[in-house]
Amino acid sequence: MKQILQNLASGETSLADIPSPKVREGHLLIQTSRSLVSAGTERMLVDFGKANFLEKARQQPEKIRMVLDKVKTDGIMPTLEVVRNKLDQPLPMGYCNVGTVLEVGAGITGFSVGDRVASNGKHAEVVCIPKNLCARIPDTVSDDAAAFTVIGAIGLQGIRLVQPTLGETVVVTGLGLIGLMTVQLLRAHGCRVLGLDYDTGKLDLARKLGAETVDLNQNADPVMAAMAFSRGRGVDAVIITASTKSNEPVHQAALMCRKRGRIVLIGVTGLELSRADFYEKELSFQVSCSYGPGRYDTRYEDEGQDYPFGLVRWTEQRNFEAVLDMLADNRLHTEPLISHRISFDQAITAYDLISSRTPSLGIILQYPESDKIARSRLLTRTIQLLETTPHTGHPGTPVVGCIGAGNYASQVLLPAFKSTGAILKSVVSSTGVSAAHAGRKFGFSEVSSDSKSVIENPDITTIVIATRHDSHAKLACAALKAGKHVFVEKPLAITRDDLDTLVRTYETIQAAGTPPLLMVGFNRRFAPQIQKVKRLLNGVSETKAFVMTVNAGSIPAEHWTQDRLIGGWRIIGEGCHFVDLLRFLSGSPIVSVQAMMMGAAARGTSRDDKATFTIGFADGSFGTVHYLANGHKSFPKERLEVFCGGRVLQLDNFRKLQAFGWPGFKKMNLWQQDKGNAACAAAFIESIREGTSSPIPFEELVEVSRATFDVMDSLA
Repeated sequence: MKQILQNLASGETSLADIPSPKVREGHLLIQTSRSLVSAGTERMLVDFGKANFLEKARQQPEKIRMVLDKVKTDGIMPTLEVVRNKLDQPLPMGYCNVGTVLEVGAGITGFSVGDRVASNGKHAEVVCIPKNLCARIPDTVSDDAAAFTVIGAIGLQGIRLVQPTLGETVVVTGLGLIGLMTVQLLRAHGCRVLGLDYDTGKLDLARKLGAETVDLNQNADPVMAAMAFSRGRGVDAVIITASTKSNEPVHQAALMCRKRGRIVLIGVTGLELSRADFYEKELSFQVSCSYGPGRYDTRYEDEGQDYPFGLVRWTEQRNFEAVLDMLADNRLHTEPLISHRISFDQAITAYDLISSRTPSLGIILQYPESDKIARSRLLTRTIQLLETTPHTGHPGTPVVGCIGAGNYASQVLLPAFKSTGAILKSVVSSTGVSAAHAGRKFGFSEVSSDSKSVIENPDITTIVIATRHDSHAKLACAALKAGKHVFVEKPLAITRDDLDTLVRTYETIQAAGTPPLLMVGFNRRFAPQIQKVKRLLNGVSETKAFVMTVNAGSIPAEHWTQDRLIGGWRIIGEGCHFVDLLRFLSGSPIVSVQAMMMGAAARGTSRDDKATFTIGFADGSFGTVHYLANGHKSFPKERLEVFCGGRVLQLDNFRKLQAFGWPGFKKMNLWQQDKGNAACAAAFIESIREGTSSPIPFEELVEVSRATFDVMDSLA
């Protein structure tokens, strides 16, 4: 299928070939008939992409502070590489979609195949959208009109925050698509509306839709006009839908309002507020969040957990439905807002248009009709990038299929596997977008959105799993049963049941013969400085004490890694790295685990990512890991200290290794951080080539996983 992507590094907009997404539980698979280009938002992204590096930095000063902190801890080159990779990720464009349901995911009620629906889907021939972000379109509403549903919902949510009553006076600042929809919605509420803008054409439209207007391009005083409009009393409310860096719209809004007036910001403005503007009048100011309650709540949007109707009357989905109802009743008029209709295969001209000085407003993208497009092409989930796979040479040659193409995979894992010289056959992602980008960047033969087809592909000998944590064990079992070597980006599993199932699967295969290799990406044990520490420790017989301090950094509670069912929490998801590292350096089995987490003083925040745990080893050594998410970013993220036989080793952030009291060795410093990712992948691939055992014994992988679960049990 085709999809519009934006490159934030270059500003290039492209119509790319992407594998069609598979329908997921709680989602609808939709064939698009129309989508609306949101000129304001999408022009901003295009302009940002076209800006040079310095201009990008000026637009995001908060990101610069993050970059400077990372430079202090990781060095310049790794930091620049992270920034380049971040900007290199393709950005799917669009959020106003209309189409027909092709497939209905498990657990869906209220939707059927063939339904016309409006959603926040991207500009793509096929989209997969959660049910709570879709709404059925009434029969009397055209596809063109329904394409304005999401834009209308954005305006409607701002109005709901204003809470207008019949006869009130409201100013709308900025008469783009959202502003003009807001004007109509306010008029339907029985409000008198004053519209402000610099564009004569938009002002004319606003008047036709029932508003009085002020042309800001004619040096008119908007405050005086608003006072006259409100009969000298001050307006009841101001809704700002403009996009500007200036603080003036908010300042003017405060001057226009009556005592206890309301100001709601839907657009983007400067926010250096004057206390004097708000204090005497006791004004209220609120920023509206997109389409309404539920936005950015993963449980509502992704998992389909609706808010109780009696408690949250207007959610995102119910706002969509309200807009569609008003379109059906002809109380909203979209035809005057459409300036261009462009065939989807010519969609790039729409972006040339919004970036030019040619007047435009609502740009409708028209997609091929169902009977004029082959369903097989539309639902193709695997795309060939190369005509043939390079010759494998001999049976031991690793041919890699990678499931998952997110940030970590594209920034770390795939470059590491590419450097091994393994044959890169297929890369998979659920939406297909990141897979297509990674496939072209790293030279894969094909890209796909179907993980099952990759596991079953007879040409592929090796599966790399880089998906969310809850899928690791299940995918690893499927790949092992298919006779594939498996590399799992940690953790191996997030529950004991999943781990036990994986162990049984492996042991069953092992009982029938030589099993495929199973490896977890515990890369730190392969880092050059850790290898040096290991060699030094091998030369002493005394017991050892390890102190590992992890300045993990704060992650929002709603992030998927903090979800027990998806990410397994951070100790399981990331802390396993440090359990493995100490197990490797001790060279002795784990025999005990003790743990404690931060107490009640941290109420309201996650506590399990502020914990200390101590691991005891069979040889009498022990290691303590301080995993703390409440530190500062400028402090090294990882520090290891080893005390042994009157000597000390200290490693800071995999860059600076210092020795105290070690004969013949003082330090080993690197120009840039090396956590062993490339060496880890290389060791795994070399084991496949040579037919040797896994670089990390299976029993040790299981031991580390179970010890990590013991830590979590001790914290409970």
